[in-house]
Amino acid sequence: EVHLVESGGGMVQPGGSLRLSCAASGFTFSNYEMNWVRQAPGKGPEWVSLINNRETQTTSADSVKGRFTISRDNAKNMVYLQMNSLKPEDTARYYCVRQRVMDYWGKGTLVTVSS
Repeated sequence: EVHLVESGGGMVQPGGSLRLSCAASGFTFSNYEMNWVRQAPGKGPEWVSLINNRETQTTSADSVKGRFTISRDNAKNMVYLQMNSLKPEDTARYYCVRQRVMDYWGKGTLVTVSS
């Protein structure tokens, strides 16, 4: 059974940083692209970033480009999202999601950016 478990969320002031982690299990992690997707209160899901299975290619939404960095460790079955220069509009629940078709989602971790 596929499991994706996010951690690392919390409250941070504008301009601060957080690093989110996602632990994956139940499938051959190194065979799959992974995404981060977020959902702000009262809004629909917003794709944030994608990393390919070999860690060689990443893409990010324009809203986070230059501030957020996705990475992964295939030896540990982990995917990460380093978030810098956080803004209040980054406040959302952040989900770890498997591959482009987004077939499996974790339960998310809440990030709140507020002074």
